[in-house]
Amino acid sequence: MLGRLTIDALPFYSWVAMGGALVTVLIVLLTALVVTWAGKWRYLWEEWLTSVDHKRIGVMYIMLALVMLVRGFIDAIMMRAQQAIALNNEGYLPPEHFEQIFTSHGTIMVFFMAMPFLTGLINIVVPQQLGARDVAFPFMNSVSLWLTAAGAGLVGISLVLGKFSTAGWTGYPPYSGIGFSPGVGVDYWIWALLVSGVGSTMTGINFITTILRCRAPGMKLMQMPLFVWTTLCTSILMAFAFPALTVVAALLGLDRTVGMHFFTNELGGNMMNFANLIWIWGHPEVYILILPAFGVFSEVTAVFSRKRLFGYRSLVYATMAIGLLSFTVWLHHFFTMGSSPNVNAIFGIATMIIAVPTGVKIFDWLFTMVRGRIAFHPAMLFTIGFIITFVIGGITGVLLAIPPVDYQMHNTTFLVAHFHNMLIPGALFGYFAGTQFWFPKVFGFRLNEFWGKMVFSCWLIGFYLAFMPLYALGLLGMTRRLEQYTHPDWQPFLLVAFAGACVVLVGVFSVFMQFYVSIKNRNEHRDLTGDPWNGRTLEWATSSPAAPYNFAVIPEVNSVDAFWEMKKKGEAYDFPDQYEPIIMPANTAAGVLIGLCGFLVGFAFVWYLWWLAILAMVSAMAVVIVRSCNDHGEEIITPEAIMAIESKRKAQLISVEGLSARGAPA
Repeated sequence: MLGRLTIDALPFYSWVAMGGALVTVLIVLLTALVVTWAGKWRYLWEEWLTSVDHKRIGVMYIMLALVMLVRGFIDAIMMRAQQAIALNNEGYLPPEHFEQIFTSHGTIMVFFMAMPFLTGLINIVVPQQLGARDVAFPFMNSVSLWLTAAGAGLVGISLVLGKFSTAGWTGYPPYSGIGFSPGVGVDYWIWALLVSGVGSTMTGINFITTILRCRAPGMKLMQMPLFVWTTLCTSILMAFAFPALTVVAALLGLDRTVGMHFFTNELGGNMMNFANLIWIWGHPEVYILILPAFGVFSEVTAVFSRKRLFGYRSLVYATMAIGLLSFTVWLHHFFTMGSSPNVNAIFGIATMIIAVPTGVKIFDWLFTMVRGRIAFHPAMLFTIGFIITFVIGGITGVLLAIPPVDYQMHNTTFLVAHFHNMLIPGALFGYFAGTQFWFPKVFGFRLNEFWGKMVFSCWLIGFYLAFMPLYALGLLGMTRRLEQYTHPDWQPFLLVAFAGACVVLVGVFSVFMQFYVSIKNRNEHRDLTGDPWNGRTLEWATSSPAAPYNFAVIPEVNSVDAFWEMKKKGEAYDFPDQYEPIIMPANTAAGVLIGLCGFLVGFAFVWYLWWLAILAMVSAMAVVIVRSCNDHGEEIITPEAIMAIESKRKAQLISVEGLSARGAPA
């Protein structure tokens, strides 16, 4: 009945693990008690959890990302603390617990922090930038969210029941095979990736369709905002790369569960197939994480430089080139694993070529700033910090693309420093910039700028302190994932790296402090115009927060900076005398239920609860069938309701000094 789930699944093996499990359970219980005490369960269920509104789904994605950011960062600072003190001693973490931590840190930060963060920003912004009322498939959007949350839930529950994988975030066999890892850890890793990976694939398909089919009348492809272009390329990468991850995780699961031999070196198997398949997903994944941030930087640079984006077409072509090249370089992740010199040379050259379109983007952003009236808003500070830091990471990447050099650096902390040097400024800084930039559009008030600058300062300084020493340690020969060491020359560098992690900790605290202070003083920073930064693209044409239907009248688009052109012509705030009814998708619980079933299927396969797996799969199919037979999945917003919302918006605009009902800002 309970498969291999016994009392031994509780984390008695380590007081640190037991403490983490207790804290996790207490936080969940405390959150449930607070919501119950406030009487908000009904509100949460009807307005948020069952919502198919792309903006609310985007907010829930970002909330999930922030929770997982905290969880992943706790793993990071625990690793830095262990390595700072573990000279000639065992430190405070048992070896197996340390291995779980570096595996869960990588898995969480890539799959359950970065992916939800970028998907949340895309959900909030892209339909509004396109002049659309919603995404192409709102229900599928809800399912994608809840499957992602289900995957995160599987990682979270591994803290309390069983152990997480110790095989690293890429799960290479043979260590991830049943022979070396017979416990449930690798199975948690496999099912978290499988369930969330299906959600990510559906997100890619959804946004490809949305961008190609739901653009405002007149908006040509070469008139789309840069963030939409980067979203399109990202979505294509997601649709084509994530199936490879799903396949490799499923095959590894079959190896472990039913004794297949896809990734063994016997009975026709081949371990190198795993390396090839996972990096066919893995290298495009780097650009899946980075390209949306490039789009954010493009929007932020133009708005806060008070200039049109320099080299729009070259930025579009560079984005497409990066997307294409990202599928051609996967082998550089295992130069040392037996390919011939010629094969290594080809993939090394392909890797270096990616620096060309990336360099084009850097120059375009810099030329946009030249002679601009730059406002040093936190979003712009993140952009400038990204450019400087990302260039350093790019240089080390070109270095690692040279196979003989890679042979020396492979599996050292130099690689760890390079990887973080690309993803923290290249992805996370972009997500933070996007949050600072679009927060007023979601909630109707601006974020506190002092705490925004604190977030930027701590993350930038903390990053350099935490990762520059790792470059030096890599050159000194320190391999990554060391739980203890005997080389006294390494410890000063590791102490500096730990100090950097502490500074980043202040940065993480500042993120939440900024939200708290901004919410507390929200009336002082209220945005009544919908356009707090004098923006250029269509999302700033809606109110802050936008109405459920985004646009009461779908705009006509004839240029790249559509809203900017409308303001120049004095047509930005045009209110008709009457409105047509608008059909919008109705909220549904089906997405939540399918996500719950996905979680139960994963949990059941981890613990061999076959009856639960069958029950959850049948339930998921039943929910899909019932949902498909529902002929009343839409709601109509009447012209009277639209008139009431738009009249309030008109009154707000008139009340703002320097604006007229249909004119441009003074």
